[in-house]
Amino acid sequence: MRKLDYKQTVTEIQKWIRNYVDSAKVKGIVVGISGGIDSAVTTSLCVNALGKKDIIGLGLPCSSIPQDLKDAEKLTKLLGIRFIKIELTSIYNEFVKVTESLIRSNNMALANLKPRLRMMAIYFIGQSLGKFLVAGTSNRTELAIGYFTKYGDGGVDFEPIGGLYKCEVRKVAKLLNVPEEIIKKPPSAGLWEGQTDEGEIGITYDVLDEIIFRIDNKLDLDDLKKDDVNRVKSMIKSAQHKNRMPPFFRIDK
Repeated sequence: MRKLDYKQTVTEIQKWIRNYVDSAKVKGIVVGISGGIDSAVTTSLCVNALGKKDIIGLGLPCSSIPQDLKDAEKLTKLLGIRFIKIELTSIYNEFVKVTESLIRSNNMALANLKPRLRMMAIYFIGQSLGKFLVAGTSNRTELAIGYFTKYGDGGVDFEPIGGLYKCEVRKVAKLLNVPEEIIKKPPSAGLWEGQTDEGEIGITYDVLDEIIFRIDNKLDLDDLKKDDVNRVKSMIKSAQHKNRMPPFFRIDK
C-alpha cells in the first residue's frame, strides 16, 4: 500500500471541500451520519473545512441498529453541529405493505429501499434549508467494487473520502479524534440485523484494499490469492454502471 502524509492529506481534502462548496455557491453541507467510521470521518472533515455552523448531520433510522444512532448523536455533540433525526421505519414499512400485494420482491430490493429512502430525506432537508450540498461517505474501496446502493448512498453531490482506501480512512479517523468505539466497530451498512460489510462482500477490507490498490496502480498481483483477485476484478467490472452517468442514445447529425 502507498505511504501517505496523513496530516497533509487531511489538509488537502479540507481545502478541496472548501473550494468545491465555494464554487457551487451554496450555504453548507448535509451529511447522513450512520454511526460508522466513514460518515464520522466525512463529517469531521466537512466541519474542519467549513466550520460547525455550516454542517447539518442527519440521523435516519430505518429498521436499523439502535446503537448506530447513539454513536451518530455522540459524534454530532462532539463536533458541535446541528443534528436532525428523521424516523423512516414507518415509511419503509408502509411502502412494503402497499407494494407487497402488487409485486413479489426480494431481500436485496427491500434492503436497498432503506438507503434510497435516506437519500430522498437528505436531499429534502438540504433543499428545505436552502442551498446545501449532500456529502457522500463512500471510500475508494467501496466505490471501486460498487459496494453502495445506486441512487441510495451513491446519490450524493461529492465524495470527500472517495480517494481514500478503507485502511487509510481508519488512520485519518484517528488523526481527527473520531471516538475509538466508532473506529473499532465492524463496518456495516445496517441493511439487516447482524449485517456486516466484510461478511456480505466475503473478503476483508485489508485484502480488498491491497488488491484494489494494485489494480489501480497496475502492480503485480501474482503473490495474492487468485480466487480473491478474480472476485474483486469481477466486482469492479460489475460496478461500472454505478460509477458512470446513465448512457443515452446519441443522434449524430
